[in-house]
Amino acid sequence: MFIQIISGTCTNEQECRALLDRWSHELAPTAPGWLGGTYGFTDDGRFVGVVRFESREAAAANAARPEQDSWWAEMAKLFEGEVEFHESDDVTMMMDGGSDDAGFVQVLQGRVDDPDALRAMMLDTHLLHEMRPEILGGTLCIEEDGTFTETVAFADEASARAGEQKQMPEQVRRTLESAMHDVSYLDLHQPWFASRG
Repeated sequence: MFIQIISGTCTNEQECRALLDRWSHELAPTAPGWLGGTYGFTDDGRFVGVVRFESREAAAANAARPEQDSWWAEMAKLFEGEVEFHESDDVTMMMDGGSDDAGFVQVLQGRVDDPDALRAMMLDTHLLHEMRPEILGGTLCIEEDGTFTETVAFADEASARAGEQKQMPEQVRRTLESAMHDVSYLDLHQPWFASRG
């Protein structure tokens, strides 16, 4: 799998969503290797899109399409300042990768010093269910320079916040603290989703 993360301050949320819905209806059916996307806005007006493709090559083929170029030219006008892009084919799926039924999605970005430890923790579904049963799934995307983006899908925000108050096992806490740093949290209170039917 290959994941692209697009984020930036958006000047018109309604028009942004309309353009993304148009992409899902008009361009997605013929997009090479497109699997789906998770989208939303933070409280301070930052748009976040996490888009999944079968491979890096498929994503490149999609980006090379003239209709994709035209669509992005319209989309780019809705951003204020620079748009930030991240992408990688070093992807780990937590459970099924998430759920289109999620009522709240948290996107974590930062640096990882021990990718293997972080991947192992995401794949330990028994531990995950025990610690945070409200988590529906997620994805972990790690770039070559150690930058990571993790998405975590929750049933709803209330259960996510309640889960945050629980004390982690000491070993888990130590592993996370040693593996990740400079972490920022982007909360998508009203996420929406698209996937290949």
